[in-house]
Amino acid sequence: MNERIPRIAVTPPAFCKSQSLKAELFKLFPNTVFNEKGRYLSGTELVDFLIDADAALIGRDSISAELIRTLPKLKMISKYGVGLDSLDQKALSQSNIELRVSPGTNRRSVAELTLGFMIGLCHNMFPGSEELKSGGWRRDGGQELTGKTIGIIGCGNVGQDLVRLLEPFQCNIWVQDIEDRSRFCRKWGAVETTFDKIIEEADIVTLHVPLTEDTDSLIDKYVLNKMKRSGFIINTSRGRVVHQGDLHQALVSGKISGAGLDVFWDEPPVDLEFLQLSNLMVTPHIGGNAREAVDAMGRAAIQNLVDYFTL
Repeated sequence: MNERIPRIAVTPPAFCKSQSLKAELFKLFPNTVFNEKGRYLSGTELVDFLIDADAALIGRDSISAELIRTLPKLKMISKYGVGLDSLDQKALSQSNIELRVSPGTNRRSVAELTLGFMIGLCHNMFPGSEELKSGGWRRDGGQELTGKTIGIIGCGNVGQDLVRLLEPFQCNIWVQDIEDRSRFCRKWGAVETTFDKIIEEADIVTLHVPLTEDTDSLIDKYVLNKMKRSGFIINTSRGRVVHQGDLHQALVSGKISGAGLDVFWDEPPVDLEFLQLSNLMVTPHIGGNAREAVDAMGRAAIQNLVDYFTL
């Protein structure tokens, strides 16, 4: 390898399918290799792909301490996207591998999908569509989103953008976050409140938190049992934030009226019985995957590499 030209390994399938992003990166780093498999790599396949890399541009790859030990040449990781739950950050630090992330690059894409779930659930768009395709004609227009009480758990980049998108709907917006969001709330007419109040009183609960020890199965049967029977829950953050089995039972038993999920415990999900519930709207983890978001995340990840290697 020419030591003056760093070797970059790029794993995210979405990035590698973008000819413009590939060309932009290759122009800056001509010793770049791309994952052309059309899927994420794992195990020895991922090791072999990263083994000679000075830096890696990664997405949802699992970067464990065991994997890191097999990559002595790796100096830096540039994150495509914002989720860090698949990375062993302690092992990266101990191995002196620098991690660079650009928060908020896909916030509008995720916030728009969340708003779409809200409208779809309120207006029975998903079950109405499925029944019509099967020959049915049940005209149940549901309810308006306007004026509903929306509980936003996690009011970071995505949560705040969602508040902005909801402004024309004149909703009562409650937020709960581990950070002080009082300044933002005053500006946008939202109200900071408790997790329990949101769960017990909101018409729609939407989740925008990272996956941590504190948020793993944050929404379980005990929480779902406290929700309004007419309530909806939406998760466009990380699959394991909601206990999927408990949500299944809550939807079947009518403990809550419906749910919208873009993320799952297993991806792709394997529980087809769960996916086919009539009061469940699902999308295949596309929240941050709009074309504009792919470009924004890709260019931010490229800039991280440029900054690190001071081109």
